[in-house]
Amino acid sequence: MGDVAYQIEPSLSADEFVDVLRRSTLAERRPVADAATIAGMLARAGLIVTARMGGQLVGVARSLTDFSYCTYLSDLAVDTEHQGRGIGRELVRRTHEAAGRHTTMVLLAAPKAQSYYPHIGMRQHESCWV
Repeated sequence: MGDVAYQIEPSLSADEFVDVLRRSTLAERRPVADAATIAGMLARAGLIVTARMGGQLVGVARSLTDFSYCTYLSDLAVDTEHQGRGIGRELVRRTHEAAGRHTTMVLLAAPKAQSYYPHIGMRQHESCWV
């Protein structure tokens, strides 16, 4: 495995974002065919942290945050070929660090990721409503 470069990337392109969503399987639950919605998701995100290997996007964490109290990690996607290497965990850590460790980080887990979040130290909360 090559070195992973992490960065805050507010101008991530919609094409790269959709590509990594597809390679992660998160595209199953995101409006990847709706260019306007994808563009809005990126433009209005408070924080986008990326993981790249050799310049290629292999992971992304897209969050909404006020940098004071709450950080909602809306999308955490890692290319399936690179899962199991700590990239997701590091994206979560760097997101929380950038948003402020004093903020409460919350997320809604995709069905396939239910067992992942306890593995990285997150606790399930029983009071979420949709």
